[in-house]
Amino acid sequence: MYIPKNFLITDQQEAISFMHRYSFATLVTVNNGIPSATHLPFLVTQKEDKIILRSHFAKANPQSAEILNGNPLVIFTEPHAYISPKHYEQVNSVPTWNYLAIHAYGKATLLENVAQKIELLEQTINFYEANYLKQWAALPHDFKLKMMNGIVGFEIIVDELQAKKKLSQNKTERERESIIAELSTKTDTNEKDIAAYMAGLKS
Repeated sequence: MYIPKNFLITDQQEAISFMHRYSFATLVTVNNGIPSATHLPFLVTQKEDKIILRSHFAKANPQSAEILNGNPLVIFTEPHAYISPKHYEQVNSVPTWNYLAIHAYGKATLLENVAQKIELLEQTINFYEANYLKQWAALPHDFKLKMMNGIVGFEIIVDELQAKKKLSQNKTERERESIIAELSTKTDTNEKDIAAYMAGLKS
């Protein structure tokens, strides 16, 4: 990902926090020169100095057979906002877009046995809807085995993290304040979130 120096996220914990918050990401693999993408919920954990991404496919998804090829890419991105040139002091200005994005690359391994799949699913439930764990525990064992037989679980140990926040850092304080003021009044969550991220740069 192209990242100008002033848009680079250098704090790994900041990047991990973003991945936790916007954890429904896009997995990209390449097979015979043709890219494939699947949109998946991810668990993001850290063990010592390693970032580990976990998720699962439907077994019927052809990409589940490609994930071990090369280094898959997982793209985390969510809030974004159109930025009008009306906020700029110079007339000779053009529109742009503010956004945040994390690209994570690494090697994948499969979580193949029943115990690994149960752990993966229960961790996923606990992260996204902990209250469902009680209902999950009460489901018949053969039903759960049938469900697990239909998925391919995997984990990716990240060996390269590219993190970007393009939040008008190259603009004047007055221009940035104007952008924040307008986006903060919008009803769209994306725009409000971008305003909050921009305001957070001042802290």
